[in-house]
Amino acid sequence: MKHIAFYGLGNMGAGMAANLLGAGYTVTVFDLVASQVQLLVDKGAVGAATPQDAVKDADVVISMLPAGRHVKQLYFGSQDAPGICASAKAATVFIDCSTIEADDAREISKQLLAQGFTFADAPVSGGVAGAQAGTLTFIVGGEQSVVTQITPVLEAMGKNIFHAGDAGAGQVAKICNNMLLAVLMAGTSEALKLAIDNGIDATVMSEIMKKSSGNNWTLQTYNPCPNVMENVPSSNGYKGGFMVDLMNKDLGLAMATAASNQSAVPMGSLAQSLYQLHALNGNGGKDFSSIFESLQQKTK
Repeated sequence: MKHIAFYGLGNMGAGMAANLLGAGYTVTVFDLVASQVQLLVDKGAVGAATPQDAVKDADVVISMLPAGRHVKQLYFGSQDAPGICASAKAATVFIDCSTIEADDAREISKQLLAQGFTFADAPVSGGVAGAQAGTLTFIVGGEQSVVTQITPVLEAMGKNIFHAGDAGAGQVAKICNNMLLAVLMAGTSEALKLAIDNGIDATVMSEIMKKSSGNNWTLQTYNPCPNVMENVPSSNGYKGGFMVDLMNKDLGLAMATAASNQSAVPMGSLAQSLYQLHALNGNGGKDFSSIFESLQQKTK
């Protein structure tokens, strides 16, 4: 499993592909944005002119795409173009690291297995910094034998690998995690703004909460208040990172999953409303920690 075809070189995918190169894998890359392909070619990857060219010699396919429909079109094609399955070698292993609907992951798995391929859904957590540093968490759905087979590849890009269950389970676990992340980011922003409004410095308040019962991941590694923490989007005009639009996509997946079996998610539903309003106010392209900005205007 030394030759990998990598599709989707956005904020996350570019770092992941670069770490595969650093681990000694031969990586052929494809993206609709030519400059992103060139970025990886400059680091030693092979650039492919078409999706089909990228997969021809690959042992493993990794996709990092926006939604399930994009993954299906890449793998199985459309009326306009064939999918990469038509050009893949027998027994190629497909790993989809996108965050998509669990039912889409199950359908993709079924179709690939019917064609003699192997599949795992392996969405990630850890953000752009984790993708660049090779410290991502992979949440994998699929057969145990497949997880064992792909673990060395995932270890080249991540620090933690969890087997959540059968195909689709990785996606369910990922959206549960991201729903909680949205709740934590909104709540942390609210607490920090309350402290600021009452005369407490945001850095001081952050340190207090980090050593107290309010401690959470956002305080530790992704503070939403500008100029409290270096090298995070909040201290860079909320540029880069994980966009509000993508958080809204994940929250939509969480709400749809909850509706399918009548799970109660009142906090998740409120977080979705907050992020949807934030996007409607022109912030969809900013990092999701920019929810802090939505609290800046006081009600008079």
